[in-house]
Amino acid sequence: MDAAFTAEQDEMRRTLREILGKRCGPDEVKAAARTAAGHDRELWQQLARQLGLPGIAVAEEYGGVGCTPADLALACEETGRALLPSPLLATAVLAAPLLTALGTAAQRSALLPALASGELSAALAVPGPALATALALTGDNAPGEWAGGGRAGGVQARADTAGAPGGWRLYGEVAQVLDGHSAGLLLVAAHTGGFARGRTLLFLVREDAPGLVRSRQTTLDETRPQGRIQLRDVPAELLGDADGEGGVLSALAATGRTAATVLAAEAVGAADRALARTVDYVRRREQFGRAVGSFQAVKHRLADLYVRVQAARSAAYYAAWDPEQGPLALAQALEALRVTAGEGIQLHGGIGFTWEHDAHLYFKRAAADELLFGPVHRLRAHAAHTSGLFAPPDRTPTHPITPTTPTEPEKAAV
Repeated sequence: MDAAFTAEQDEMRRTLREILGKRCGPDEVKAAARTAAGHDRELWQQLARQLGLPGIAVAEEYGGVGCTPADLALACEETGRALLPSPLLATAVLAAPLLTALGTAAQRSALLPALASGELSAALAVPGPALATALALTGDNAPGEWAGGGRAGGVQARADTAGAPGGWRLYGEVAQVLDGHSAGLLLVAAHTGGFARGRTLLFLVREDAPGLVRSRQTTLDETRPQGRIQLRDVPAELLGDADGEGGVLSALAATGRTAATVLAAEAVGAADRALARTVDYVRRREQFGRAVGSFQAVKHRLADLYVRVQAARSAAYYAAWDPEQGPLALAQALEALRVTAGEGIQLHGGIGFTWEHDAHLYFKRAAADELLFGPVHRLRAHAAHTSGLFAPPDRTPTHPITPTTPTEPEKAAV
């Protein structure tokens, strides 16, 4: 394993930090998040043109940059520092890998170039607050656990016998969909086949599909816009060749491991920036005639935060090399971000407790990400379960007792 960054990676990080430093301050972040789209479209197009950000991990044959998910994670560390509101997570981290893994050749050729160029955004829609389960981050993604299982709720799919051959119709409702209110393409997980022989498949729904009703939801973290999707007999296209839900569940789990790595890097970037802002404040803020940061108790708290952030960064970088470690790295990074953001509010004193203060941007991101992809204890518990860490012990005796035939004196004694 070579932990050193390449010259190209260093240049990408430097350029991205420079652009975001000029265009993505706290006031710009708030303004962009409160637009109808939930992000700055002009900045998004600039990042797509100059850096190919949406297509970093998309193959070159589909118009992408052709880099690895590790490069995408490094880029997201920088977007996390700025709390960039953008379709990057929903489009490049969740939707594009599923299209690559499950889509037919025609679907990949038609959709991936538009996603890689930033012209088209996409969103993954799963029923209810079950994104972490669907991605196999906090539990096994068996369809009955998160996709409705044929019962009430979720999204149902049926073959469109009256329409074009191979067409489908969807009906149901999905809430808390990342960028669901503005994405041009929806990947909808729907249950088909009834209750007895049901299965969960993914379907493609265009933004202009008849019967599709979308609205933006109020969220704790405005930089992670979410939407509610209502499907009223909406025409849809099956993603892939309908070989079965096994391939869908495997693809979702693989996407979840990569997404966990990217989210861990993003959380590390946010935690690092929150810590830097806090250190800068306590250096300037004076109390009792001296800088707040000169007090030993404050130094100790900041030192503990620094250790947390660096440990989370090490875990995130290791997960970029080995995505199987993504869920554990995500747990470490989310915890580091939550603690660092909370301590930052404390160390900002009375002004830090005001809801409108910039420090709360990081705290809201930490809380919202745990709600979407955690919580931390479930990420760790599922990782421990899948690794067999708490497997029941083998109670077979090391030296089993071999039964023997009793002797005549023993029989007499009995």
